[in-house]
Amino acid sequence: MHIVSQVFALIAAAVHVFVWPLESFLYSRRPWVREFLTGSTADAPEVRLWRFNVGFYNLFLAGGMVAGFVALHLGHETVARSLILYVAAFMTGGGLMLFVSEPRLWRGALSQAVPGVVILVAELV
Repeated sequence: MHIVSQVFALIAAAVHVFVWPLESFLYSRRPWVREFLTGSTADAPEVRLWRFNVGFYNLFLAGGMVAGFVALHLGHETVARSLILYVAAFMTGGGLMLFVSEPRLWRGALSQAVPGVVILVAELV
């Protein structure tokens, strides 16, 4: 795998690890987190369990990228490439869907999708 793909796999993992505690633990406790993620300080306690789940979803996506990176450096290139490309496509799709469903959240959509797009372009072109 290209070095660019490896760097962006780690960037993508870092972004998703960073967002995990914000969504899962801090959203309802810190107005700045709500502002950062949604552009509003309004809370929505009725979706607390959903937010908690989505945060862990991000953690597991990061885990997929890290597992692919580790597999690559252990010499398992096919496994690594499969993991990294699948998770990159998943993150890209998630970012696109976030933007399509709520364009004002474009910063979050970009942070989710761009690393995946870079990986996909670097590996598939």
